Formats: sequence, structure tokens, C-alpha cells
Amino acid sequence: MSYYVYILKCSDETFYTGITTDILRRLYEHNESSKGAKYTKLRRPVELVYSEVCEDRSSASKREYVIKRFSRVKKIELIESTKEKLC
Repeated sequence: MSYYVYILKCSDETFYTGITTDILRRLYEHNESSKGAKYTKLRRPVELVYSEVCEDRSSASKREYVIKRFSRVKKIELIESTKEKLC
């Protein structure tokens, strides 16, 4: 089973980083259901701005930890570098 590390941009322009096995379900939960994180419930709507695939939960958790420690500027650079590749 693949895990995803993702970054959400909240309505107050802050970022939230998490992991999941189903990005669309988790995005729905953050925006619509009571299963979203407490942090994002207060900052809806949220937008998915970055994701990457990891082999397992352990590697996803480690990558999440690294990204959470990034400065805001470094997170924006990561997000922007992905957007450039998608164009």
C-alpha cells in the first residue's frame, strides 16, 4: 500500500502537512467532515498544493517530519518546484 505526504494551503494562507493512503478522501475530510484535523477545521477551505508518494507508512512519516520542519519559504519553494515540473 502506498502512502502520500501532502501539503494543504489553508484559507488563512498557512500550510498543513500530513500523510494518508487516499488523498481525495483525506482532502474531503479536511474540508467537509468532522474527521479533518483540528488545525484545518478552523481554516477551511483548504487546497491541496503538494503531494508525493512514499513506499510505506514509515518512510511517509519520516518525510512528513522533514517537511514539517521546513521554513515557510522552503515549503513554498518545494510547492513551486513541483508546479514547474507539471507544466
